Amino acid sequence: MAKLEFAGIDEYAAKLNALETASTGTIKRAVWEGARVVADAVKAEISALPEITEREAMIKTDRIAGVTPAQKRGLIDGCGLSGMQNDGGYINTKLGFDGYNAIKTRAYPKGQPNLLIARAVNSGSSVRAANPFINRAVRVAKEKAEAAMAASFDKDTENIIK
Repeated sequence: MAKLEFAGIDEYAAKLNALETASTGTIKRAVWEGARVVADAVKAEISALPEITEREAMIKTDRIAGVTPAQKRGLIDGCGLSGMQNDGGYINTKLGFDGYNAIKTRAYPKGQPNLLIARAVNSGSSVRAANPFINRAVRVAKEKAEAAMAASFDKDTENIIK
């Protein structure tokens, strides 16, 4: 019977074990880096939205084509990432809008919900023209996010293997 010998197989197995042990943390850091890039792109798109005055927003002669400065501040401040989730082996996070802006109305005494404004601006409504800023941001940031995720993963993997 033939005899096979491998030099350094124990060291290789130990490195594979170390990678397996640290894989969840490494993947979470990589996903977080990619999500951060996308969130920054969404905030940049919000900053680029056209501004209108509150008076222009109240006059409904045509569809509203922008956001007020208070709505823009609310969207930027309310834009963020949720905590990490592990859904059946898929590690992810979600980008979303939280809180209220400074425009208080009878219907919204705490202020307008940022999520409501983001959806109305992105998709349009009966009184607002669609401006798909989230779609543009994701499309622009996709490759940068993938590169950031790969760089983070490679860096962490190299540190574990050393």
